[in-house]
Amino acid sequence: MALDAALRRAVDGLGDVGLLLVAMDFDGTMAPFVDRPGDARALPAAAEAFAELGEAENTVTALLSGRDLDSLRAVARPGPRVLLAGSHGGQLWAPPELAADAGSLELGPAQLTLLAAAVSRLEDVSAAHPGTTLEHKPAGVVLHVRQAEPAVGAAALRKARSRLEALSGLSLSDGKNVLEASVIRADKGAGLNWLREVVDADAVLFAGDDVTDEDAFSVLRRGDVGVKVGPGKTRAPFRVDGIGDVPALLQLALGVR
Repeated sequence: MALDAALRRAVDGLGDVGLLLVAMDFDGTMAPFVDRPGDARALPAAAEAFAELGEAENTVTALLSGRDLDSLRAVARPGPRVLLAGSHGGQLWAPPELAADAGSLELGPAQLTLLAAAVSRLEDVSAAHPGTTLEHKPAGVVLHVRQAEPAVGAAALRKARSRLEALSGLSLSDGKNVLEASVIRADKGAGLNWLREVVDADAVLFAGDDVTDEDAFSVLRRGDVGVKVGPGKTRAPFRVDGIGDVPALLQLALGVR
C-alpha cells in the first residue's frame, strides 16, 4: 500500500531540519518475524535504504531494539557508525568518536539471584508447554510462544506471568508472542532520548511495531515523525500497514536528505 499523504508531508518536512536521527526498531519493522530469533534478517530493500541514510548528509541512523546488543549485531549487521540501543534501552552503544556515556550493564549479587530465579521459573513453564522457547539476555530472560499452538502459547504466557509476578523487583514486559522478565528497568523511551541527546538531533524519525515501541512514541517531540508498523493501538501519529511499507518509508526519508 502507498504511504498516505499526511505521512508523506511529515517526512518531506524532515528535509528542512539540521541533523536528523533515523531510529528503527528491528524485529517486525526492519525484519519479518521468524521462528528462530537468530534467523531474522532485515528486508533487503529496507537494509539498503537504511544504510544509504547513514551516509546521507546531516543524518544519523540507529537501531532501538529489545534484543541484547550481541544478538542485535548478529542479525542486523549494522555499519560501524550506526548507534545501537539494545535490551529496550538497557544497553547502549555509540561510535567512539562521539565520546558518549553509554554506561555499562553490570549486575549485582541480588540481581543475579533474581535473574536465576526468573530463569528457573520460566524453564519450568517452557518445559510444560510444547513449542515454547527461552531467550537469555544479560539482564533478563524471554519466553517465546510463536512456535506453539495458539492455545498452548496463551496458557504459557498466563502461567509465566503468574509465576514471575511473585518475584519482587522483576520488570515484566509483554510483546508479540513474548513475555520478557528483566532485573533492570529500561524502556525504549529512555533509549530514544539517549540516542537523540548523543547526536544532538534536531528531529527524529522512529518506526516500530510492538507494544514496547509505544514508550518511544511517547517521547517524540514537535517536528518528529513516529510511524506505527502494522495494526494495534498506538501513540504514533502515523501508521503503515506492515513491514512491506518500511522500505518505501526509508526511501522517502532518503529522498529528502
